Amino acid sequence: MIARVWRGSTLPVNAERYVAHLREKTFPGLRAIRGHRGAYVLRRPAAGSVDFTVVTLWDSLDAIRQFAGGDPEAAVVPDEARMLLASYDERALHWEVALDNVRDAGAK
Repeated sequence: MIARVWRGSTLPVNAERYVAHLREKTFPGLRAIRGHRGAYVLRRPAAGSVDFTVVTLWDSLDAIRQFAGGDPEAAVVPDEARMLLASYDERALHWEVALDNVRDAGAK
């Protein structure tokens, strides 16, 4: 499994609108892509902003290309999201998931 990690920042007034954009626009599209495994949106307050890290999970780079196009590390930031963000990474990082303890945590 591959984790695609991307970061952005917004003004506090836009933080909930950005989360709503992900929930209502981005994630429904991701669910339709074969090989997409889910996502986490992490947020934290910073000095005068709210920082986000978005982690999407994928079966392969080929699955990521269905989302990102020919350059799988290129950030995908639609115009609606760009209007909400103060800054964001132009490139995503990909990490091999070496251990998935989420599913194991509930099994006892």
